[in-house]
Amino acid sequence: MTVARVGVLALQGDVREHARVLTDAGADVALVRRPAELAQVDGLVLPGGESSVIDKLARAFDLFEPIRAAIADGLPVLGTCAGLILLADRIDGAIAGQRTFGGLDVRVQRNAFGSQTQSFETDLAVPVLGDPPVHAVFIRAPVVTETGLDATPLATLPDGRVVAVEQDNLLGLAFHPESTGETRFHARFLD
Repeated sequence: MTVARVGVLALQGDVREHARVLTDAGADVALVRRPAELAQVDGLVLPGGESSVIDKLARAFDLFEPIRAAIADGLPVLGTCAGLILLADRIDGAIAGQRTFGGLDVRVQRNAFGSQTQSFETDLAVPVLGDPPVHAVFIRAPVVTETGLDATPLATLPDGRVVAVEQDNLLGLAFHPESTGETRFHARFLD
């Protein structure tokens, strides 16, 4: 059995947490900070953090276009919180000049739930993962406000807002499964 070599974009955000979950799931984890490191991975995790900062740092480290091209070429990518924003084709609430890697046919709203003090936790039904429900932590989280024809919602809040979506090789989550011990999304990504 071949072990997947999975990169975690290690410019800013909850890098260690994702690396731990992936390592525990049997992946060979590489921290990605340079284009040469990106070229050596079979999949990539875009961690939570600050989407505008990750965007700026990806450009500063000459990673923006290589990541964008890798996504377009079919690289599997899991994005959580800021990572979901970075995967979205369309973004509301962006700062001036902010860009995304794109690939996920959705529109997201940055900081949809307000400030850090309005962070919250809830349980989500995620039919593709089965029982038990996913305990989700939302920290200055985005929300998916539109899904294109190719994007499939995987989880919604009780009010119907989409907080997990999948499209081909891309999986985007508005919350932080790596912070709660939830491993099923990482396992789905590795599969």
